[in-house]
Amino acid sequence: MIPASAPFAFLFAASEPPVDPDRAEAQRWAVEELSKPQYAAAKPSWIDQIWNQFIDWLRSLNGDSISGPNIGLPLIGALAVVLIVVAVIVVRPRLNARKKMSADVFDGEAAVDADAFRARAAAAASRGDWQTAVVEQFRAVVRSAEDRAIIDIQAGRTADEAAAQLGRAFGEASSRLEEAARIFDGVKYGKATATASDHAAVLALDTGLSGMKPDFAGQPASGLAVPR
Repeated sequence: MIPASAPFAFLFAASEPPVDPDRAEAQRWAVEELSKPQYAAAKPSWIDQIWNQFIDWLRSLNGDSISGPNIGLPLIGALAVVLIVVAVIVVRPRLNARKKMSADVFDGEAAVDADAFRARAAAAASRGDWQTAVVEQFRAVVRSAEDRAIIDIQAGRTADEAAAQLGRAFGEASSRLEEAARIFDGVKYGKATATASDHAAVLALDTGLSGMKPDFAGQPASGLAVPR
């Protein structure tokens, strides 16, 4: 049975004017509606979006043949290619830089004695060429030890190797030798800028070792001319 008041309610509803919100009001309603939990749950995550984009890219390579269970092997192959490319682009230059940082101290100058290296260092320092002064002064340190038969003459010896060997012979100077090797590598094979204080430190090390008797109190190291 229809209530007696129903026709009047229908007529009243029909007589109400239609809702006509302005632009700002419509945007607010849309934001409120889309903020409801059911919409947030249905929205794909950023991982899903990236994955779907990657799948679409793979399908663009092989057409529609990549789908469902068949996507495993192509995906593994694509990822392997990406990893190889990353290794070539990123890892190889770093390995080359590390190899360069451990290059020869003397660059094949076997016939130059310690005094000649000292003279070169002094000349470079007099004109403010601290890079050359540091390099030549460190070479004087190593060549002096070879001339004194404290370490063996060794082709291709690196600054780190020389510091380790001399640190074994001159235990109290081991930390200064390591620092001098670091300065040499940074200036000669890296991008470091040498300063007057860098040269002064290597010069003081050279002068100190020249008047010091080896004590062989450091850690064991190969390349020593004197028996341990």
